[in-house]
Amino acid sequence: MDQRSLVCICDDEQPLREMLAEYLGKNGFETVEAHDATSLRTVLEEREPQVLLLDINMPGEDGLSVLRSLQGDDRAPRVIMLTAAGETVDRIVGLEMGADDYLAKPVDLRELVARVRAVLRRSSRKEVEDPQAAKGRLPFGKAWLDLEAAKLFDLEGEQIPLTSMEYNLLKLFAKNRGRVLNRDQILEGAHDREWDPFDRSIDIRISRIRKKIEHNPTKPAVIRTVRGLGYIYDPE
Repeated sequence: MDQRSLVCICDDEQPLREMLAEYLGKNGFETVEAHDATSLRTVLEEREPQVLLLDINMPGEDGLSVLRSLQGDDRAPRVIMLTAAGETVDRIVGLEMGADDYLAKPVDLRELVARVRAVLRRSSRKEVEDPQAAKGRLPFGKAWLDLEAAKLFDLEGEQIPLTSMEYNLLKLFAKNRGRVLNRDQILEGAHDREWDPFDRSIDIRISRIRKKIEHNPTKPAVIRTVRGLGYIYDPE
């Protein structure tokens, strides 16, 4: 897997780029470098890296803006953010916007390789969803939703407790796969009542659902937050 994997390193610090490229190269990866958002987009037009190491604090357009621009692009690479120590808010925002992982600077090189390999493993996993979907079963991370029985099961077939409201939410997301739903649409579609701008019940219920379906609820990959817009169900 590693021999065929291309990693793009986007950081304005040339010594860091060269160090990461050298170490990744020694561990079987091919690398390409970019020093800012403009040069990164040129790279993405010409090449198709599987993983992007993306610095948050770059001159000009920052990493979060770049990350936002990649949303919805099927060809976009998996993103591991590079953050300075203590940038907790930026890290959380980045993960909510769809980044796959993060690494704090100064970067531990062995951890870097481990994180890149882990991201590649996750992206190469094949979901066995087509035959199951035909039977009314839909994949939700580490669980399956049985639409006919209105029940949620783990991968071993054990039933996971589910409230009627949680089922309605999962069913709504299933019908709108790959589409961003705002709170208004969620409340109308799953709750059949008018939207209250101060109502945080949706966020609370989605948080509870994530604990049941996500492999890592702190970094949701199935029902993701799209900052400023809402939520999206994207099992891929």
